Amino acid sequence: MVTHTPEKLQIVLKSIEDFLKQEIYPLEKMFLAQDFENLLPQLEQKRQQVKDLGLWAPHLPEAYGGLGFRLIEFAKVSEVLGQSPMGHYVFNCQAPDVGNMEILMHHGTDEQKEVFLKPLTQGQIRSCFAMTEPEHAGSNPTWLSTTAVKDGDDYVINGHKWFTTGADGAAFAIVMALTDPNSDQPHQRASQIIVPMDTPGFKIIKNLSVMGESGSGNFSHAEVMFEDCRVPQINLLGPENAGFVLAQERLGPGRIHHCMRWIGICERAFKLMCQHVVSRELSPGKPLSSRQLIQSWIAECRAEMNASRLMVLDTAEKMDQHGAPAVREEISLIKFYVADVLQKVLDRAIQAHGALGMTDETPLAFWYRHERAARIYDGTDEVHKVAAAKKILKRYV
Repeated sequence: MVTHTPEKLQIVLKSIEDFLKQEIYPLEKMFLAQDFENLLPQLEQKRQQVKDLGLWAPHLPEAYGGLGFRLIEFAKVSEVLGQSPMGHYVFNCQAPDVGNMEILMHHGTDEQKEVFLKPLTQGQIRSCFAMTEPEHAGSNPTWLSTTAVKDGDDYVINGHKWFTTGADGAAFAIVMALTDPNSDQPHQRASQIIVPMDTPGFKIIKNLSVMGESGSGNFSHAEVMFEDCRVPQINLLGPENAGFVLAQERLGPGRIHHCMRWIGICERAFKLMCQHVVSRELSPGKPLSSRQLIQSWIAECRAEMNASRLMVLDTAEKMDQHGAPAVREEISLIKFYVADVLQKVLDRAIQAHGALGMTDETPLAFWYRHERAARIYDGTDEVHKVAAAKKILKRYV
């Protein structure tokens, strides 16, 4: 297990942490009080500062303008960036763009890389990923209704998607659609196709309200419709009917990214909780931190966060060495375990803050609203627990 952090990476992590504290934390109250789009001019200035500091896109190879970090190195970066809701966006490694960049790098044609990947890596545009459908269980990615039918040199796409994160303001979507719906192999029915957002027939119906907040820009989840949406067949991403395989390819590293971001959220929530309980007095001279129940929360959070980090970094190291298929069991374990730790830490932090925790004076309520979904997206807790248990039990048969 790799626990040592090389000196170069330590310097980068310290630089990122300092930048967040000095430049991004002061913008959080404004971010929580208004739409993302209203804050965009200031965030673009911060993105340019990140470029000037040489910290841009830590997940990308140097050839694409990034820092060339391996997965386990980027995992540590992701934890630091996760400590602010805007961290990943400002450094151009936010979901779903980070996954779209990876797939385009590995499977895009030269033309696709020039037209879509290059401006995405440079932060000139954003993208989205359209797979989940309201009519079908999202935990079964082989069960889709959206179709892409060949007509001449084009695909004609028809279908209905939702929870298309970041569609609001994106330049293009990568869409999962059935290109061989009658195949007797369910995992070989769908393809991934690049669809520019201004294509006739592609319509954003609305940004979904998530726990009372519709959001905007990259911090939104849209319901979208495809009605005779026509794109050239050269927009096919990777081989035809390999959509499921490509989706799984991005989900493995993506779950590492998510888990480390969640640990970053936990760390920030933990700091806020500790700072609050030592300064908040129940009566003169008696801070909240003097209560054994609070002390128990602090100890439990610290232990669970440390355990989560070691689990995720161990999985990232194994994935770097052996590839995603070799760590499917570990991926399932960290996905449901860290998501649960995230919920516990946020809940304790809000409880410790009392009424203040319910307000947007801190990022706690924002994370509580948005990260409850951690136990649902990229595979529900229940799906991952069953998958992990089946693999474990096979060793005893």
